[in-house]
Amino acid sequence: MDLQGRAAVVTGGGRGIGSAIARILAENGATVVVSARSVDEIESVAKSLQSEGYEAHAIPCDVADETSVEMMAQEASKRFGDIDIVVNNAGIARSNPVKGLTLKEWDRILSVNATGTFLCTRAFLGGMIERGWGRVINVASVAGLQGGPYMAAYSASKHAQVGFTRALAAEVADQGVTANAICPGYVDTAMADNAVTRIVGKTGLSYEEALQSILATNPQQRLIRPEEVAHVALMLCSTDAEGINGQSIVIDGGLGVH
Repeated sequence: MDLQGRAAVVTGGGRGIGSAIARILAENGATVVVSARSVDEIESVAKSLQSEGYEAHAIPCDVADETSVEMMAQEASKRFGDIDIVVNNAGIARSNPVKGLTLKEWDRILSVNATGTFLCTRAFLGGMIERGWGRVINVASVAGLQGGPYMAAYSASKHAQVGFTRALAAEVADQGVTANAICPGYVDTAMADNAVTRIVGKTGLSYEEALQSILATNPQQRLIRPEEVAHVALMLCSTDAEGINGQSIVIDGGLGVH
């Protein structure tokens, strides 16, 4: 795919799905801004891509902080011009029964996963509309389409992300901009490893037993690879994908979540 002349911002870009998306966009010609709170991680990703001849740059940002998002957006636009693609990938997860869920935990998860998506989208949306072309890609989760025990805050935040995607898509449908969500099942990242560890702590299962309980959520009995999510993100950036708008694309091995 030829993304020459396009610039993209990928939040949560320092590892896992974010770094995979940053890589595939850069490999296909886009100038990529890799953003996250961890400066060391995003600089490592950017330098790795630069060493291979790709245009990639690290700009730190806390997506839950309005001022931080505005500063990142200003810096990205100042250095790289028009931002055509925004990938809202930054996210956090916690698991707690509702009766043990604190307001602080609830607010933090919603602020990163839902409010962060809104803030980063808003920061670049006006320019996309003015130019008549843009792509907003929100990395949500199957948890945004269904519920599950001990994940009320996470599931609520991902439902909010999916709902925001659908509303935005309807709002900009005739302005050359599309908005879509990618909803993976468990992906082979540190977040999945943390989920396994939490299951071990709450149930007393061994690590392998806990991992098997997660693998059982995928009919293919495996974790999704970050690169699989990245390929879907790349497809959504295509001009030929302009008819895909307001969708929640599930990558779960065939569980059949709707």
